[in-house]
Amino acid sequence: MRQNQFMDESELAPKLAVLKALAADEHVTRVAASVGLPQPTVSRWLAELGERLGAPVVTRHGRRVRLTRAGRLLAEAATRSLAALEPGLREVEEELDPEKGRVVLGFLHMLGRSVVPELVRGFRTEHPHVRFGLVQNARQAVVDKLSRGEIDLALVAPPPGGPEFESHVLFEQELVVVVPSAHRLAERDAVRLRDLADEDFILLEHGYGLRQITDDLCAAAGFTPKVAFEGQETETVRGLVAAGLGVALLPHPEFAPPAGVRELPLTPRSVRAFGLAWLRDHPLPPAVRAFRDHALRAHEAQR
Repeated sequence: MRQNQFMDESELAPKLAVLKALAADEHVTRVAASVGLPQPTVSRWLAELGERLGAPVVTRHGRRVRLTRAGRLLAEAATRSLAALEPGLREVEEELDPEKGRVVLGFLHMLGRSVVPELVRGFRTEHPHVRFGLVQNARQAVVDKLSRGEIDLALVAPPPGGPEFESHVLFEQELVVVVPSAHRLAERDAVRLRDLADEDFILLEHGYGLRQITDDLCAAAGFTPKVAFEGQETETVRGLVAAGLGVALLPHPEFAPPAGVRELPLTPRSVRAFGLAWLRDHPLPPAVRAFRDHALRAHEAQR
């Protein structure tokens, strides 16, 4: 895009917030209020953008507007530009006062019961003014958010292995075979995974780390698990096993397991590793770096 055909950065920069807001809410009056500008000013800017571009960026539909294809592309570019600017602004603010920074941590749902609260509690005894954004989701969703820079750190199992990430294993959980108490294998002292090749499996959905681990372990044992049910929460899976609907590969429960199940050790022993991950080439703001180091120290203290 040549400067004499459209506009340079100095003309476009003040309008980035307007374009980003329009991508979320195609209502000029509300957009103007959200960015702190008079509505006529926003309308004039949009008209000027269309004139300079040679094509309208919005079309009117009653009291609302709709972004044209050109307007949508420009709004998406504005959103990306502001997202790229945000870490720099945070770093400047936190460099002036690191104790008032913010940490955005993504993690698996199950870690919200005790692991993450304990990490945050321990950190805030020394950094009481650091704020937190906590994002809970399935493993792949958390890793995707980390890749896009939407979160600072991810605590997932298994930790992501791509070259864009750095990670450190914090702890491991043993995996066991969970079967109904009346199952043919229920009285075994231990089970080999290939003993389950003909069983119906109850699994978490794709995108969950435990699903990836189960699929990989079964593949290493020479079979693909037969899927009877898929769920989104380990205790639901355990309950379906108790109902006699299949078998599962799960960690030990945090609380007492339901009646009607037996947990059998795997031979050889299998574990899932929980790792704290961050972007390799993305400088961490001081508060984020301090929390990462706290988590690593807490792990070392427990070894």
